Amino acid sequence: MFSNDRPIYRQIRDLIVERILTLGDGAMLPSVRALAAEAGVNPLTVAKAYQDLQNNGLVRAKKGVGLFAAEDAVRDLLVAERELFLTEEWPRVQARITRLGLDAAELLEQA
Repeated sequence: MFSNDRPIYRQIRDLIVERILTLGDGAMLPSVRALAAEAGVNPLTVAKAYQDLQNNGLVRAKKGVGLFAAEDAVRDLLVAERELFLTEEWPRVQARITRLGLDAAELLEQA
C-alpha cells in the first residue's frame, strides 16, 4: 500500500487530505486509532500526520468529540496541493514524458 519514496506519515497525511477534499469542510475524520488500524500502521504515525495538518490549520480537534476538517480546509488544501503538484510532481512527470518522446497532442488523444 505504501511506497518507499516518501515517509509513511506523509502518505497517511495524503490519505487524510483526500478525505477532506472528498467530504468537505467540517467533516468528521477518523480517529487516530481507527485510521491506524485501517492503514495498518502505528498510531504514532497517524498522530504525526494529523499533527502536521493541525499545525497548518486544516484539522481541528474537538475534545471528547473527535477530529474535523477545518472551515476553509478544502479551499486551502486545493491551493497547497496544486502548488505541490506543480513544483514537485509535475517536473517528474514532464521529464518522463520527454524521456518517452511523447507530445501533448498524443497525450490528449489517450485521455
